[in-house]
Amino acid sequence: MKILLVEDDDLIGSGLEVGLAQAGYSVDWVRDGSDAVTALSTTRYALLVLDLGLPGKSGTEVLRALRESGDDIPVLVLTARGTVADRVRGLDAGADDYLAKPFELSEVLARCRALVRRSQGRSQDAIVWRDISVDLVAHTVTRNAVRVPLTTREWVILTQLVTHQGVPQTRARLEERLYGWQEGVESNTIEVHVSNLRKKLGPELIRTVRGVGYVVEKP
Repeated sequence: MKILLVEDDDLIGSGLEVGLAQAGYSVDWVRDGSDAVTALSTTRYALLVLDLGLPGKSGTEVLRALRESGDDIPVLVLTARGTVADRVRGLDAGADDYLAKPFELSEVLARCRALVRRSQGRSQDAIVWRDISVDLVAHTVTRNAVRVPLTTREWVILTQLVTHQGVPQTRARLEERLYGWQEGVESNTIEVHVSNLRKKLGPELIRTVRGVGYVVEKP
């Protein structure tokens, strides 16, 4: 699951980048509002973690422009300005949640999970598909209660498919989940990982939609 992190403080940004990555997210980290706008215009993200006090284009400007364009990506605002009035302004500008600095990484992760669940219409972190269970918090997959080890990229593809059951995911969309917006894309990567997932979890899980991509049908 891909997140855009917008934070100009190197210490805070590096800590969040590492923490989010360890939690299983693919993170693109930018340090100013202009780069955030560029990233958002070229890549689809599951969540935006946004600092308001940015150099140049402020986080509030980025947020307002995002909402005015009709983009409904979940947004978690992180800021040193924690008064009630500041929170109201952030929420009115289009934020879905608001966390004042200093904060605990565990709370950031919990709020990220909650926002993603809400955006996907889920109430639980575990997704069950027939005999397969995908725990999005523990980052584990089991089949018939037996744990199945996955590589990082297999996990990324699987979670993208099972969190969008019934909706075909294009090859380009899956590539966005695997690679950062500034990274090159390796050829045939998606096909190789899908093949491996079928071997590990059964051929019936992922269906090829010819000319489109792949889908996990609703059970």
